[in-house]
Amino acid sequence: MGCRGWSLWVRASLLLCFCLLQAKTFTLVQTNICKWCNHSSPICEDNVCTSNCSLSSFCELTEEVCVAIWKKDNASVSVRTMCYNPQNPLENIMLANYSTTKCLMTPQPSDDGLMYICACIGDQECNDQLIFDKGPNGYSKLKSKDVIPVVVISLVPPLLVAIIATLVFYLYRTRQPGKPKDWAPRRTHYQSLDPAEVCAYQANGIDYHGKLHSHTDDSEISSTCANNLNHNTEQLPMQLETVVGKGRFAEVWRARLSHKETGQYETVAVKIFPAVEYTSWYNERAIFSDANLKHENVVQFLTAQERCGTSQKQYWLIMAYYGLGNLQDFLVGHIMTWAELCALAGSVARGLAHLHSDMTPCGTPKVPVAHRDLKSSNIVLKSRSECALCDFGLALRLDFSLTVDDFANSGQVGTARYMAPEVLESRVNLEDLESFKQMDVYSMALVLWEMVSRCDVIGEVKNYEPPFGSKVCEQPCVDSMRDLVLKDRGRPDIPECWTTHTGMQLLCATITECWDHDPEARLTAYCVVERFNTLAQEELENSISTHTPVLTSTEQQTPSLPCLLPCTDHSTGVHPPPAADTQISTSSGQASPM
Repeated sequence: MGCRGWSLWVRASLLLCFCLLQAKTFTLVQTNICKWCNHSSPICEDNVCTSNCSLSSFCELTEEVCVAIWKKDNASVSVRTMCYNPQNPLENIMLANYSTTKCLMTPQPSDDGLMYICACIGDQECNDQLIFDKGPNGYSKLKSKDVIPVVVISLVPPLLVAIIATLVFYLYRTRQPGKPKDWAPRRTHYQSLDPAEVCAYQANGIDYHGKLHSHTDDSEISSTCANNLNHNTEQLPMQLETVVGKGRFAEVWRARLSHKETGQYETVAVKIFPAVEYTSWYNERAIFSDANLKHENVVQFLTAQERCGTSQKQYWLIMAYYGLGNLQDFLVGHIMTWAELCALAGSVARGLAHLHSDMTPCGTPKVPVAHRDLKSSNIVLKSRSECALCDFGLALRLDFSLTVDDFANSGQVGTARYMAPEVLESRVNLEDLESFKQMDVYSMALVLWEMVSRCDVIGEVKNYEPPFGSKVCEQPCVDSMRDLVLKDRGRPDIPECWTTHTGMQLLCATITECWDHDPEARLTAYCVVERFNTLAQEELENSISTHTPVLTSTEQQTPSLPCLLPCTDHSTGVHPPPAADTQISTSSGQASPM
C-alpha cells in the first residue's frame, strides 16, 4: 500500500512539471501585432503620417515584422501595411533597419514616382506611425496636400505684378496724353529740304515727311512718316475707291484716308494681298520697315496692316498714290523729249543706286537691297520728270552677315523677259552679293532701252514695244528667253539712227555696257548715275555756249554729284539731291500695280 501511494505521488509530480514547462514554452512564442491594409490614404502632420488603416493582425510567424510602404504618384498618395519576413525581398528591395520600435521611412528607387519603406518590431501596430526625415530630401518635399496651395500662393504675387505691368504699358502706348486718336497724319507740314538740311534733321533725330494733296480744298495734310510701320491696332478710316492695278501677288486700289477732325482726306494707294500671299506681303513689309530705304526715287511707304476681308484675312500695304500711273503705261501713250528722257531715266538710275548703296546720303550705314524684279511696270511716275521704284515683293536685303545657305533659294526669280543671262541659266554666284546688284543693272538696261525707244531725238518713233517684243510672245517663259538671250546672245535692237544725237550716243553705249553678258563687265548703278550727270553737264555747257536755256526740270533732276567716286566702287552710296518742292500728284489718272 505504501509503495502504491508513493508511485501515484511521483506520477502526479511529473505531470505537474510537464504542464508547467509547456506553459512556460507557450509564453515564450510571441508574434508582432501590425496594421494590415492593402491601400489606405495617410493623414500627415509635420513629419509624421498616420497610416489611416483600420485593420490589425497578428503576424503568423515570429520572424515577420511590421512593414509600411508609402507611395506617391502624380495623382495620389497611398500607404500599404502588412507583416513581412525581412529575409525575403519586398518590391525587389531587401528590408534594412527593421529591429527598431519606430517605423522610420527610408527612400527607395521606383519607376512609378516616390516610394518610402519602413519596418519595425516590438510595439503594437508600430507601422501605424510613419516617421519621415526632416532633412532637405525628406518629408518636407512629400506633403502632397500642401504642395498645390503653396505653389498657388507663391505664384499669385508675380502674376498680379505681371498683369498690372502689362496693363500699365498698354495704357501708356494707347492713351498717351496729347496723342490723337486718329492715325498719325496730323503732324508738322513738310517743306522741301535740300540734302544738307535733311542730314541736319536726321542728325538731330528729327524726321521729315512727304505730303499728300487734299481733294477737299487747297490745304495740305501731312502724311505719316514714310517707311514706318503702324503699331496702332486701331484700323485706319480707309475707303477703297477703285482698282488701279493688278500684279501676280496683289491688287492695287486707290483709296481715301479720312481725317475725322478736319473732314479732309488723303488719296493713297493700297496694295492688298490675299491670305495665300502672306509671304510676299511679309517680305515687302520687311523691306519697307528699314527707315534708311527712304528716297525721292523709291515709292513712299506709309504703313502695313492686317485686315479681315469679306471672306478671308487680307494684308495691306499703304503707300503714297501717284496718279500718273506706271512707266510702261506712260510710254505707251507718250513720246518724250530729250530733257524728259534724261530726267526720268536719271531718276530710275538714282533710285536703283540708292537701293544698292550701303550708305544713306548723310553717311549712315544701311543694308543694300536688290530689287530682283525691276521692269517698267514696277516704276511709277511722280511727275513727267521723276520716277520712283516700287513693288519690292521679291526684293532681297544683302546683309553681309548672311551666308550662302541663306541665299540658296534666291536665284531664279523675277519676270522672265527682264531676267539676266546668269539668272536664266541658274548660275548666280551666291558667294558674291554684287551678283544680285548686277542682275538689277541688266534689268535697268532693258528699261532704259524702252524709254529711249519712245524719245523724239531717235528719229522715227514707233509704237511702244517691250524689250524683245517682236522676238518672243507677250508673256514669254524662261525657256524661250533662255534660247534667245543665252544661245543667240540676243538683245533689243539699237538702230544706227538712234546714235546720231550726241547725248543719245552716250546713253546707248551705257545701255550696251549694262546688259553685257558678263556680269562683272556691267556698269554699276552708280556709274550710270555718273553718266547722266555727264549728260546734264554737257547740256548745261551747250546751253551756255549757245545761250539756249535748259529746262528747269532737267536742271533739277540731274544735278552733278557733290563728290564723284570711281565707278568700280560697288559699295559707295549714290544719292543725288532730290528735286525741290516735289509733291505727290493726286490726279485721277491710273496708278501702277506695285
